Amino acid sequence: MNATTISILAEIPEELHETLKSYLEAHPDWDQDRVFSAALSLFLLQHGESDRRAARVYLDTLFHPTAG
Repeated sequence: MNATTISILAEIPEELHETLKSYLEAHPDWDQDRVFSAALSLFLLQHGESDRRAARVYLDTLFHPTAG
């Protein structure tokens, strides 16, 4: 996916950060940006935002590791 990206600064609980670090260590094909893109797009899809762009980002993030 060739999309323009932006940077987001987010504060998350330390426990969540530790869990994320553990996941990323166990799954080297994922990185923090890819996880956040997948999580945010899935959240939007599950909470009534049926925008096709969110669906495309979600699927691209899951199935095209370099897309994130």
